[in-house]
Amino acid sequence: MEKTVNSYLYDHEQAMLDDLIEFVKKESPSYEKKLVDECGTYLSQLFQSRLDVGYELIEETKVGNHLKFTIGEGEQQILIIGHFDTVWKEGRLKLRREGNKLYGPGILDMKGGIIQSLWAIKAIQELKIPLKKKIVFLCNSDEEIGSITSKEYIEEEAKKSEAVLVAEPAEGYSGALKTARKGVGAFTLKIWGRAAHAGSHHEDGINAIEELARQVIVLQELTNYEKGTTVNVGTFTGGSGTNVVPEYAEAKIDLRVTSKEEAERATDIILNLNPILKGIKLEVSGGIKRPPMVRTEQTKELFECAQTIAGELGIDLEEASVGGGSDANFTAAIGIPTLDGLGACGKGIHAEYEHIQIDKLAERASLFANLLLRL
Repeated sequence: MEKTVNSYLYDHEQAMLDDLIEFVKKESPSYEKKLVDECGTYLSQLFQSRLDVGYELIEETKVGNHLKFTIGEGEQQILIIGHFDTVWKEGRLKLRREGNKLYGPGILDMKGGIIQSLWAIKAIQELKIPLKKKIVFLCNSDEEIGSITSKEYIEEEAKKSEAVLVAEPAEGYSGALKTARKGVGAFTLKIWGRAAHAGSHHEDGINAIEELARQVIVLQELTNYEKGTTVNVGTFTGGSGTNVVPEYAEAKIDLRVTSKEEAERATDIILNLNPILKGIKLEVSGGIKRPPMVRTEQTKELFECAQTIAGELGIDLEEASVGGGSDANFTAAIGIPTLDGLGACGKGIHAEYEHIQIDKLAERASLFANLLLRL
């Protein structure tokens, strides 16, 4: 059975690649609703033409609409998650091929994974192999901006599911699946001092940028590589002119953690920062946006199932823990067995050289198809 699915997908690798190219051409930057919805329309048509299934449109006003596809019937279900928004502004990257590498906006993160998953299901359908469980394929439009509207739908479907499979990219060229991810926190630090003329009345001012500089040192020192905790003050603004003692400064802070306990500890410290300079007022807002995806026994069993299938297909499959977050963080945090990184192989997530390995498309789709059949 595995060989039949495998052969089918290799025979249709060019069609899979053609679908992916058209999908990538439909650029879909997260904040451009019109473009994202046009991409979603293409995706819904692709599901209809390839799988002969309808879809449920989850309409949104500020971000692109989400799409839900249901394949098969039954009480038990498997949830597949894939996002079709990207971090790239329209026209920023060009679609191009160099040998075995195909470059383009969102091709790795994660349009390649969606196409592979779709074709995995198509192979099963075409070969008339019965599925043990119903498949719900949820495609969301706002993952790159924190799944701000789709999180509730993801969690709702996950709670109905026996397992969640996430078609995010594999770990680089290795093809490793992701069984753990760091939790992600985002915070804003606002600081108010007192303005004064930098020449005539310097002593009357309270420098908000100086306070921010001191707070940055406090924040960066929260980084502990042994615990897997990192804090990054990524951007800051402040001041109005070189001849004015700055009255206001602001910074954006990124937090990454590996456990719920560490998330709570670091969050508490950040939210309760105290002024260092006399006369300063400060305010911190934010919190954990994605909880850590912790490698549980259920995750381990899911991975071992995939690893066994990979071995039968002649694939050496490993697992990885990564620092970036995904929608897998949400489903794992509510206790649903979740396996991530089932998407395309390549490099350059969120980088100008984002690309996939073309010759891995059929192999990864075959792994996905056989995993669906085994669950």
